[in-house]
Amino acid sequence: MSEQQTPANQAQNSQGQDDVTHFGFRDVPKSQKASQVADVFHSVAGKYDLMNDLMSMGIHRLWKRFTIELSGVRPGHQVLDIAGGTGDLTMKFSDLVGPSGKVVLADINASMLKVGRGRLVDRGYAGNIEYVQADAEHLPFPDNSFNAVSIAFGLRNVTDKDQALRDMTRALKPGGKLMILEFSKPTNPLLSKAYDTYSFTALPLMGQLIAGDSESYKYLAESIRMHPDQDTLKGMMENAGLVGCKYYNMTGGIVALHVGIKP
Repeated sequence: MSEQQTPANQAQNSQGQDDVTHFGFRDVPKSQKASQVADVFHSVAGKYDLMNDLMSMGIHRLWKRFTIELSGVRPGHQVLDIAGGTGDLTMKFSDLVGPSGKVVLADINASMLKVGRGRLVDRGYAGNIEYVQADAEHLPFPDNSFNAVSIAFGLRNVTDKDQALRDMTRALKPGGKLMILEFSKPTNPLLSKAYDTYSFTALPLMGQLIAGDSESYKYLAESIRMHPDQDTLKGMMENAGLVGCKYYNMTGGIVALHVGIKP
């Protein structure tokens, strides 16, 4: 006999569901996801740039260049690069804002932040860049602080994406622009099949051969599949209070750039 669903049971079940999120294809308690994601990026930080080049065959540089071109960032602007990792976007933003502007490279992961800082310092970037270890859901910045906020290949790892979008919007100045560069859903079924085969066979194999870590790259492939599709993410940005939201598919929708403006 099945248990009768009383209001108390229903509330308990609902609460249980509310306390669970996904880590790749597995369900985990929300309280544990951030630490498990942190373990992944502690593991891959040292080989992150090399693996990016190998996994995307260098195309990630074109995706990031398009993001910079649409940013509208100018000299004197204040820019926040969330999940900035090893600093690809931060470097370009630093060049654009010049000595009168500022770029904050923020990342929740200390290992990634350390690699990013070392890389930028080695390349002579110093004066207009700050480094902050920060959670995208609880940004340690005042309201209306930035002309532009970017997050590249980081939103899918956030536990509460809606909260993160609200906090990124809060940190933007009125008229400021949020840019989300992220893996998305291919628009062509044949491309989607080929992409699945590549993601679940080649990526873990490359991770094992290059970084000695197949499991982290298996998670990365799974996390992409669990991320909202293009229209869903656009709706989430609108719900966070952004206007003029649109997205640009790249490489057949494997990656999309979402853009929204704070009114």
